[in-house]
Amino acid sequence: MTAPWPFAQWGLDIMRPFPTAARQLKFLVVGSDYFTKWVEAEALATIIEKNVRSFVWRCIICRTTARTPTRKTPFQLTYGGEAVIPAEVGLTSYRVHNHDENKNDEAMRLQLDLVDEIRVAAEQRLARYQDRMAKHYNSRVRYRDFQVRDLVLRKRKGTYHLETLEGQKLPHPWNTEHLRKYYQ
Repeated sequence: MTAPWPFAQWGLDIMRPFPTAARQLKFLVVGSDYFTKWVEAEALATIIEKNVRSFVWRCIICRTTARTPTRKTPFQLTYGGEAVIPAEVGLTSYRVHNHDENKNDEAMRLQLDLVDEIRVAAEQRLARYQDRMAKHYNSRVRYRDFQVRDLVLRKRKGTYHLETLEGQKLPHPWNTEHLRKYYQ
């Protein structure tokens, strides 16, 4: 089966029941785009409308939603073009109404030529986004310096290996984020 553009025609299949796996998973829901042959699948414990709708939104529709760090959709980074979402196919939209197979083929070839440049630009935007996020996170981190023989109060598990005043090692390591200096 073929389609004139991504997501113009797609299928959703439910395969049932397999031997029960962890978390009572025994069904498989599979969505496939007939244009790109892209397939998404997810194991489900029960086949109810809520679970299938969640699968479609999370695994299919969200691939056509632009992400903040890259400003591109995962679909666009993969295939070089924008997807026509299922809701758009049933409605009269400019892209659907003015579809021309010959122009579409030429545009798809051009987009595939540009996909590497789109990915590089998205990678650069992602690096800048990650730098901004790290700078924001690090601005809120308080530096703590502990010396050997300092007394500390522990709050939760972490990565420092501590011992009691008698020299007995504690069984778990502790993170400085969860330690406070203890003053006698």
